[in-house]
Amino acid sequence: MVNATKGLFISCDIPMAQFIVNMNAALPASQKFIIHVLDSTHFFVQPDVAGMIRSAISEFRDQNSYEKPT
Repeated sequence: MVNATKGLFISCDIPMAQFIVNMNAALPASQKFIIHVLDSTHFFVQPDVAGMIRSAISEFRDQNSYEKPT
């Protein structure tokens, strides 16, 4: 019998993959969103977390962007 799960495929570079894994690890067990880690740069996650991941990445990039002092 085939067991299918609806999800979202994510492809990214290794540092961003580590960020996503750490973000998932910081959540309680009931809120973890990674269904399966395919390899070091590909994930299968729950389909409803796309917005949360995008906003967390955007916030992370904003915090780590250099702004020249004026």
